[in-house]
Amino acid sequence: MPPRVVVVGLASDFGCQVQMTNIEDQLLDVLGRIELSYWQLASSGHMPEEYDVAIVEGAVTTGEHVALLERIRATASAVIAIGACAVTGGIPALATSGSLDDHYACVYGEGDVEVACGRIAPMPITSVIDVEYRVPGCPIDMDEFTQVLSRALQGLSDCIPREPMCAICKTLENICFYERGEVCLGLITRTGCNARCITLGRPCTGCRGLAEDANLESAILLLAERGVSREDLMTRARLYNTLEEAFTR
Repeated sequence: MPPRVVVVGLASDFGCQVQMTNIEDQLLDVLGRIELSYWQLASSGHMPEEYDVAIVEGAVTTGEHVALLERIRATASAVIAIGACAVTGGIPALATSGSLDDHYACVYGEGDVEVACGRIAPMPITSVIDVEYRVPGCPIDMDEFTQVLSRALQGLSDCIPREPMCAICKTLENICFYERGEVCLGLITRTGCNARCITLGRPCTGCRGLAEDANLESAILLLAERGVSREDLMTRARLYNTLEEAFTR
């Protein structure tokens, strides 16, 4: 029997799930190797009680999300976190930078904060359960996703890249944005997306999270020489990485 796979969305814009529909040629190959038991974005059925692999998009923002993740962890033999929201907290985690009650009031109106009952400070799913695989990015890179899913189906370990984006940019011979006087977070951001934004002419905004091999202090000194303050760098990096310890100091 092929592996049973479910795709679940928490708090996000569902952009990564939409991205999954864009793999075209690879989609048929992937679907031919699995039993897609549930896909929240594409089906109206109920999530089954048994499955082998769970693909989860989105940040945790409610007690219901926590309970759902705990059930998923107790059921699935492998969990794949996809997208910045699931991996680092992403855009939803920006709400943690101020009073949650103030944020709720903006949405529900003064005096109606109780409507948000059950809401919790946004966090990545990795703060609630252990996951075997991570596919960072906003949205995810589909080549990377298909490779990670293939590894999950084969029972291979995760191999998320450690190096900063600059490593791949050099091999692609991209012109560095710092030579153009623009700030790019590729010097501290995890590679793995083949530097798509940079290759298309847009500086990296850090959606893949801080690279393990990044030298943040050297990056701060380098940017200071170019008139970019430490706080400016931190502010830019927090867009997708508000909860990253290195950017909370």
